[in-house]
Amino acid sequence: MEFETIAALIAEQFNVDRENISEDTDILEDLNATSMDAVDLIVAIESATDIEIPDEAVDEIRTVGDIVAYVKAHSENEEEE
Repeated sequence: MEFETIAALIAEQFNVDRENISEDTDILEDLNATSMDAVDLIVAIESATDIEIPDEAVDEIRTVGDIVAYVKAHSENEEEE
């Protein structure tokens, strides 16, 4: 799942314009997300990617770029198995 797909998902989830989302967008600060919003986003990404994101990884995710990097790294691992 590439940046454009994740950005579109985030735009829909937070009801913001896709053009306002970059890899540097901070989920909590820039999108004014609550911790519950962040959980909902992670669930949506897990559903869209079939990748489970453990709580330890969620704690490290701050930006859209962090999400993209995590999904890329773990989707490659899924393909290798």
